[in-house]
Amino acid sequence: MGHRRRVRSAKSEVSLSKPDLVLSESLVPRLLAWFATSARDLPWRRTENPYGIWISEIMLQQTQVATVIPYWERWMRQLPTVADLAKAKIDTVLKLWEGLGYYRRARNLHQAASQILEQHGGQFPRDFAAILDLPGVGPYTAGAVASIAFNQAAPILDGNVMRVLSRIYAVAGDLTEKSNNALLWRLARQLVEQAQQTNQPVGQSCSALNQALMELGALVCTPSTPHCVDCPAQKLCRAHRDQKVDQFPQPKKRATSTARFFATLVLKKKGRWFLCQRPEDTVNGGFWEFPSLELENSVHAEQALVRWLGLENVQLERLGQIAHAITRYRIRQEVFLHEPGRTPPRLSTAGQWVTSRALQELPLTGSHRRIVTELLA
Repeated sequence: MGHRRRVRSAKSEVSLSKPDLVLSESLVPRLLAWFATSARDLPWRRTENPYGIWISEIMLQQTQVATVIPYWERWMRQLPTVADLAKAKIDTVLKLWEGLGYYRRARNLHQAASQILEQHGGQFPRDFAAILDLPGVGPYTAGAVASIAFNQAAPILDGNVMRVLSRIYAVAGDLTEKSNNALLWRLARQLVEQAQQTNQPVGQSCSALNQALMELGALVCTPSTPHCVDCPAQKLCRAHRDQKVDQFPQPKKRATSTARFFATLVLKKKGRWFLCQRPEDTVNGGFWEFPSLELENSVHAEQALVRWLGLENVQLERLGQIAHAITRYRIRQEVFLHEPGRTPPRLSTAGQWVTSRALQELPLTGSHRRIVTELLA
């Protein structure tokens, strides 16, 4: 049995003022009418399958819609049911996720599918608490699935919705601060409960309301240069009324970026490539990659690799450089090629030689997949 997380409801902590309640009553029909005519045609909006909706919500976490669409369509073709996901090998799951980043999401999906199979007979749970109990599911995702798939009056609060609500209701200050965050949850709950009392559209008002909030933040009420002229809430928005849209929400301080340097060695022998698998308990656990060494700088990358692997009288061929970013890290990766007569002693038990076909089929971390596609093509 998975550990059940308790989420304190903001409903009992923060009471809405009468003006806020009046504003919510006026806002809901405008949002529903706008979403009915302005919603994007997205593949997961063409299904009522809670499994498919759940997969889309997990994929959309910190990932752009345009990026997610082909991943979701490929996933649903290969793993169309909860049972298919639960029974799939983890390498298959990670390969389908390859390139989406934040790979813990894929592992959580795999674990959650097994939990649904064991505890719910393979049927995606309808109960909010049961959805929240799934690995990798927090209050936002549980609310999104419960409202979109089952039209339940469950609130949602992600970055887009927080921005929309902070502007419409003029919620000032740090939105992650406890009292502000509780107020936003209360506003989100009030809106979806208000939508539940309407018949517009019939039977899907909670689903439409929550998606309208997300859609408004994605398309109109954007972080910079919001399109207020196209906003259905323009006449109700307090930030717009006071000409302070750019002041909501309060800008976050940017984290200082940190440079990191890696030297990577592509080993090739008789048409095979040497790969190491990352430990399960590390970042990107279970993914495969070429042997890599983190350095203080990239000045002596080749010499560092030669010493690390115990190679003697060897000159490596430089393939190029891969630059990428992960959260606050700015990563530069110097890539070299070597065709050894034998496996370097340090790597003899650290990985395995794979064929060119396996190199394409195994899940590789993002930068190492770029090595294959950009430097080994």
